[in-house]
Amino acid sequence: MSLLVLTGCGIRATTVPVDVGPAPSRVSCDTPEQPRAGQSGVQGFRATVELVCGSQLVGVERIVPVPEKRQLRDPVALVAQALLEQLERQSSGEERDAGFTSVVPQGLSAGAPRPGDATGTVRLSRKPEDLEPVALAQVVCTLASSDAVSAGAGPVVLGGPDADPPRAWECTDAVRSRPESIPTLGELVDPTAGATAPTPS
Repeated sequence: MSLLVLTGCGIRATTVPVDVGPAPSRVSCDTPEQPRAGQSGVQGFRATVELVCGSQLVGVERIVPVPEKRQLRDPVALVAQALLEQLERQSSGEERDAGFTSVVPQGLSAGAPRPGDATGTVRLSRKPEDLEPVALAQVVCTLASSDAVSAGAGPVVLGGPDADPPRAWECTDAVRSRPESIPTLGELVDPTAGATAPTPS
């Protein structure tokens, strides 16, 4: 196969034989259309979950059912649990065909804050810093887009199952484009500084 190099910056046009090999596989990252709440027996609330596609995070709209763990009385933890279950579920055939995957581990769950935690804190069943960076980025960016968890903006306050103080993580454009670069540790949260993530109305 020949590649034509165009004239530019004083370089003559020439024909150079180049073995480019097979064409690289590409994914579309086109988000499939989701059914409306109440259609086809789907009951729940509409939310955006962050999936991995082409080494980046891409938001996919889904109808999120209320989790079975209804014993979660904390409304923030209840919504967070529902979103985690979406991140853990197997992608649909349409999503897989478009290149979407998730690396959030099975069994990760959300719990209510401990006494003394800042308002809006979500306690995970594993330490956030122990998660694979891309999985942590998925969790942070998914929760950050939820009005119930972070009012759709600002940091997400996460803690683990132990007494370690919670930390705040932000979903930035840099994190979305390079989810593996999310800081292992977020910023420590001062519970006396007020609510970092508002309680849903």
